[in-house]
Amino acid sequence: MTTREPAQPETREALSFCRQCMGMCGTVVTLDSDDHVVSVRGDREDPSTLGYACFKGLNASEAHNSPDRILRPLKRMPNGHLEPIELETALDEIASKLAELLESDGPEAIAGYRGGGAFFTSSSVMMLPAFLQAIGSPKAYSSVTIDQSAKEVAVGRLGVWPPGRTPFSRADVCLLVGANPLLSVSANGFDTRNPTKRLRAARERGMKLIVIDPRRTETAQHADVHLQPLPGEDCTLLAGLLHIVLKEGWQDQDFCERYADDIEALERAVSRFSPEAVARRADVPAETLREAARLFACECSTGSAAGATGPDMSPGGNLAEHLIECLNVVCGRYLREGDEIEHPGVIHARHPIIAEVIPAPRWWEHGYKSRIGGFGQFSGELPTGTLPDEILEPGPGRVRALISHGGNPMSAIPEIEKVERAFEALDLLVAIEPSMSMTAQMADYILPPTLQYERADLPVWLWESLASPEPYTRYTPAVAQPPEDSCVRDDHYYFWAIAKRLGLELRLFDEPLDMHTAPTTDEILARTARDAPLPFEEIQSAERGVLLDQEKQFVEPGDPESPHRFSLVPTDVAEELRCFEELLSRSTSDEDGFGYRMAVRRMRDSNNSAGLELPSIKKRVPVNPAFMNPEDMAMEGLSEGDAVEITSRHGAIRARVTADPTLRRRVVSITHGFGKLPRDKTSYEDAGVSTNWLTSLDATARETINAMPWMSGFPLSIRRADDA
Repeated sequence: MTTREPAQPETREALSFCRQCMGMCGTVVTLDSDDHVVSVRGDREDPSTLGYACFKGLNASEAHNSPDRILRPLKRMPNGHLEPIELETALDEIASKLAELLESDGPEAIAGYRGGGAFFTSSSVMMLPAFLQAIGSPKAYSSVTIDQSAKEVAVGRLGVWPPGRTPFSRADVCLLVGANPLLSVSANGFDTRNPTKRLRAARERGMKLIVIDPRRTETAQHADVHLQPLPGEDCTLLAGLLHIVLKEGWQDQDFCERYADDIEALERAVSRFSPEAVARRADVPAETLREAARLFACECSTGSAAGATGPDMSPGGNLAEHLIECLNVVCGRYLREGDEIEHPGVIHARHPIIAEVIPAPRWWEHGYKSRIGGFGQFSGELPTGTLPDEILEPGPGRVRALISHGGNPMSAIPEIEKVERAFEALDLLVAIEPSMSMTAQMADYILPPTLQYERADLPVWLWESLASPEPYTRYTPAVAQPPEDSCVRDDHYYFWAIAKRLGLELRLFDEPLDMHTAPTTDEILARTARDAPLPFEEIQSAERGVLLDQEKQFVEPGDPESPHRFSLVPTDVAEELRCFEELLSRSTSDEDGFGYRMAVRRMRDSNNSAGLELPSIKKRVPVNPAFMNPEDMAMEGLSEGDAVEITSRHGAIRARVTADPTLRRRVVSITHGFGKLPRDKTSYEDAGVSTNWLTSLDATARETINAMPWMSGFPLSIRRADDA
């Protein structure tokens, strides 16, 4: 008798793309007969990302099928437990509570926060701002202002060059400060579409690479020059590079004469940052500093400098980004009249791009100011570093309700105990979240969204030219179905449904939504792409996307009589430079008993706190170790896996130490996003530890202008701890 093999479950494959980071990698999704995600792989035929997909993207099926995934709306009951609730009942109750607060306290009592889950969901990314605008609340916050808002401060103080920098594809040099795009798949100006392959291709055509990073990162391993300063000394080192360039006369004289306001003032401002002085303070070889300056400014002529979280999360982050952009101005590393614009817009409307400086706009000095600290807005948002105080500080305008969309502010905002107190003080916390993040654990209501392969989408259109240097975009339908008996919705529905109950009109792209019939996801995406050079239906029908390079666009001439110039050394920048100048003569070897510096560290396996609980990721990175140079470990009498106590001026954590020979000495490097709520008192072995115990929201530990807390580059001490 013949034994039959058991029938294999039927599967099919569908093309889509990943939406977990800026890479937007093309994928092939394997689905079972119920259209549930079985597996994901990179699409080798994808014209943009060329088959690349990272570990976290390849394990998307775990998130879709996780037994811990939130599949029905949850409400916090009087006993403190979260229990399932019917969706429409939850929306009724949320709307009722918001209406009460609007009546009693006004619109400023209601705030919203957007995280990566919102920004990478094109159909919903503008719904929270639209909702807040409809109720009249200026209290919009996001992960952007707790990350790299220094970039907006820099162009706000320096001025704007509409054509942008010389693109990566035409660069003969690339200078990266505190950026590791081969691991993070994100960097300002770097080609993140299959980043390793793109970098190798650029190196083969002759592009030089300069990396400034305290660790010999995956990216730094490809560098022609690698400077490893102490974390927090980026401003010192960048001022030193400018000093060398200007002293040697390597600047672009014509560009500076036409577009820079006072090159002599900049030269005076950095005059004390000699290679020798910088070498002593930042602890780098003076000759290597000269080599980097020579390669960038003298031997090369078409590449630009860019920074990332390294400088932007450290003391002086705003100044560091300003000095980075000053390097680009001084060396003339911008597109000029007649140059081709590589990405003139696909989803964004195309418009003339003119070679002319827009004078420093200083947006934050105009319009609404925050109740706490008097901070201005950035792209319509207030600094997230002020949110806990906006909740805790009594008085008119106190935030009493918070809607968190696709983010985990409980994990992202420094001074974790204070953030916990603030969220406990809210009258209403609503989290649109698929998993039990720290923020979701504190929520009064959790509204579960569809996951990426269960919804139609476009790539991250807000920053489309950063996601792709070419005018490329694509559409994906919803290729998968949510689990049976679930009650999840595309994120935008929640905002529309609550707004309808409040009698509000939502407007997207200056047009009202129909408030009688909920819009479909495709209807919102079609409106998003209304200014595209081709009909939305054509974008939908292009299986692997469209490259709209038929109509070239070039930089148009500016007004030769324009008086506008880049503001190289405005008063506040000059003052910040003087503060770093005063530090040049001070030793960094032992700062009041703190002999080490903190360095932020991203990892390949997850995007911040997202996905850390998934089995494959938990197996690879169960905790976040404290990385140290092996020589420092030996000096401190530490062995691999020893328990250590790490102390800053604001707090302390315990972790286990591990050796990292790629890390320079006198640095402790720990990944953020780990840990649990303070009230849970979870052990390190269970969940790692939040680095936000080491940080502060105090005015002495954050930047001016954008209230960006210092999350890297600050002094630490480390000692052996017992295993308890």
